[in-house]
Amino acid sequence: MYQLSSRRCLGTLLLITVFTLGACSQESPQAPETPAQPEIIADLVLRGGKVATVDPAIGETEAIAVSGHEVLAVGSNEEISAYIGSATEVVELDGRFVMPGFIEGHGHFMSLGRARQILDLNSVKNWEEVVNMVAIAVDQAQPGEWIFGRGWHQEKWDAVPEDAVQGVPRNDTLNRVAPDNPVLLGHASGHAAFVNDAALAAAAIEDATEDPPGGTIVRTPEGKATGLLRESAQRLVNAAVASYESCKSADETDQILRQQVFLASQEALAHGVTSFHDAGASFETIDFFKKLEEEGALPIRLYVMVRNESNEDMDAKLPDYRMLAEANDFLTVRSIKRQIDGALGAHGAWLLEPYEDLTQTSGLVLEEVADIERTAEIAVKHGFQVNVHAIGDRANRETLDIYQRVFERTGVDGSELRWRIEHAQHIDPADVPRFAQLGVIAAMQGIHCTSDGPWLASRLGEERTRLTSYPWRDLIDSGAIIANGTDVPVEPIDPIASYYASVSRMTRDGTRFYPEQVMTRQEALESYTINNAIAAFEEDLKGSLTPGKLADIVVLSQDLLTVDEDLIPETRIDLTIVGGVISYRRGT
Repeated sequence: MYQLSSRRCLGTLLLITVFTLGACSQESPQAPETPAQPEIIADLVLRGGKVATVDPAIGETEAIAVSGHEVLAVGSNEEISAYIGSATEVVELDGRFVMPGFIEGHGHFMSLGRARQILDLNSVKNWEEVVNMVAIAVDQAQPGEWIFGRGWHQEKWDAVPEDAVQGVPRNDTLNRVAPDNPVLLGHASGHAAFVNDAALAAAAIEDATEDPPGGTIVRTPEGKATGLLRESAQRLVNAAVASYESCKSADETDQILRQQVFLASQEALAHGVTSFHDAGASFETIDFFKKLEEEGALPIRLYVMVRNESNEDMDAKLPDYRMLAEANDFLTVRSIKRQIDGALGAHGAWLLEPYEDLTQTSGLVLEEVADIERTAEIAVKHGFQVNVHAIGDRANRETLDIYQRVFERTGVDGSELRWRIEHAQHIDPADVPRFAQLGVIAAMQGIHCTSDGPWLASRLGEERTRLTSYPWRDLIDSGAIIANGTDVPVEPIDPIASYYASVSRMTRDGTRFYPEQVMTRQEALESYTINNAIAAFEEDLKGSLTPGKLADIVVLSQDLLTVDEDLIPETRIDLTIVGGVISYRRGT
């Protein structure tokens, strides 16, 4: 049996010492028939299953005991039975699989909640379905009311209209069903949006409006705006949306935000996620999270990256916002998010060579290299982690170069800073070893590989795709740490789907995407638990079921490590436990 909490170990040691001295004073000592009752009785015990602790010093066990918000002990059923008292809640596992709670390594927390408040376009099969959903929403709306949606992805449709421009429809049919309601529909990636003419007018975007730096207003060959706004061009509608939203009262806005937190948390818990790396929140949003934590109203643990703040403001305010994880904390702030390029699907990823299907461009630079480098210097000054979004091979190289220059200029050890590259999807082979050499963590998303795999070659060509796309095996073999996630709401917050993608690289069209780059099952499990804890400086608190760590636990319907590979997607979350409290039960 394994039990590491120091204060508990001391009490147990004293009991053992007293018992031993008493036994020595007897002339004919008798061995006790049953083990001595532990000093601490568990609040919760899970027994009769397979407990994957993700702690190499412990390995796999049968049962686990929880006291308060911590793991009390792990061991055999017999050993853990000693911790059961009259008030202990006992869960019979009946052979089920227990592991540390999944840690979402990169997602957008409030965007997940908001995505549940607006039109969900993730499952639409074509443009006609999108238009029909908007038409229904318009029927239920008042004239002038905005219609919002998110999740469409033209590469996943069964067809696109014949008059599509650069593979994306024109907004003519959208204008017909919504002539008096501005419509804003976000791409699944978040790196493009589609609007109707009413939204273009509200944002004062005309056919002759110039493209902003790092963005594109897509136009027909005749020069008319199609409604597609790529990358930073989406920001052109922000003022119009903000003006519309400003009509809500402070109480209405607060309730909307609280509902977003509730919806995002419930969806996360239902998928076994106990901690969430939130890839970008303003100081204002962080203040809101602080308020919720003080109220005890954060259902899952957040590791928040500061986003959309100027270097000047960060230099002045970061010390006041630095929050390290302690005890049963639900909010940590110690990192900064920047974005050097866009997404491959929207032709925004920054490449070393032009796109295969759009040869006039090599992608977009969304935030200037010099500005990101200044952020990195500020981060070193204030003890913050830097996490840069980089998808294209040029973007990954430039980000590694930024990190290396700052490490050398400031004289710091990069491995101690644990800076990250978010996504790290397409990496030139020459740059793969640099992750481990510099101590940079690859914060990737397994599900992106298999979701995007069927169309990647259309953007990059077959050979470049093979050489650069999602090189997990090469990164791991070179000594790099891979953190895993879903980038929700870009993809559903489903760790099982991303785990399956990581170990199979099976795409949605039934082919394996360069399977020589798969992770082993144990590596994939670690990428979703202890590696994500390391990527947040929280491995002493979470990521394994080690006694003394947080009792963040998930119970699964089957064993991820041994079940037939094709059955992995059928795995269900039965229980999600956060800080020793059962926060989700399947079926209730």
